[in-house]
Amino acid sequence: MATNTQFNLPRRMSQYKIEAGTGQHIGNRPEQQDRTALFAAPKAPGYMMAVLADGMGGLKGGAIAAEQVVHSAKQLFNEFSPNTHNVESMLETIAMETHTIIKLSAMSSESEPHSTMVVLVITPERKAIWAHIGDSRLYRFNGPNFAEHTIDHSYVETLVAEGKITREEAKKHPQSNLLINVLGSSKNDPFLTIGHYDSLAAGDSFLVCSDGLWHYFTEMELGAIVAMNSPRDASEMFIKKAAERANGYGDNCTLAIVKLVEPPKEEKNYVIKKMRRAV
Repeated sequence: MATNTQFNLPRRMSQYKIEAGTGQHIGNRPEQQDRTALFAAPKAPGYMMAVLADGMGGLKGGAIAAEQVVHSAKQLFNEFSPNTHNVESMLETIAMETHTIIKLSAMSSESEPHSTMVVLVITPERKAIWAHIGDSRLYRFNGPNFAEHTIDHSYVETLVAEGKITREEAKKHPQSNLLINVLGSSKNDPFLTIGHYDSLAAGDSFLVCSDGLWHYFTEMELGAIVAMNSPRDASEMFIKKAAERANGYGDNCTLAIVKLVEPPKEEKNYVIKKMRRAV
């Protein structure tokens, strides 16, 4: 399933328009525990948000945890105003409120639900601000060229940072799914990693996705597919190719794409007529 959305922007953002879309597939799992959504801010024209969560914790528990991420993000973004709020503070509040609610829900269930989180906010000042917890990722591209991605809060990533294994070896490591930072843990409060990019322009794009997607693609492949297709078409292509490469063992696969594209040229809507002779 894939969707396509356009966001209306203030005149001062006429350097580009925003096209966005989401995609999701259950893979070869019994339940879809990922969640993703795109939001506009009712009290902040020109602001938009993409949010994605990958739930864990047995049947239903993981889905409830991921659903709570999206619910908290939407609720707080609905109240966001640049006159009284700060984007970074809002992202921190989303994480901590979600963490607390997931922990409380665990008291009434037999499982301990957890969730990852990645949230991207685009502002009218041509800025992108994002935050993540866990191993759901944000990728940033300049055209088809890979610029950066978030670094997973995982055990294998610590091994990569220490030079003990390569990033390619991390993908095949037996403990590649072991996370050191999640929402809902009863042992540790989550820590939030925040990133910024302050010079947005037409041609820039973002991909937020769960590990059921990024595990099967190179950075070059991701950038090329996003750049050459609409968000909807790219989402469908990603899901189809991830399923093929999973070979019957695919995880939930979920993504959101945000592209900044050239605005349409304004067409002249007037007709020049011959002036009548003055009397």
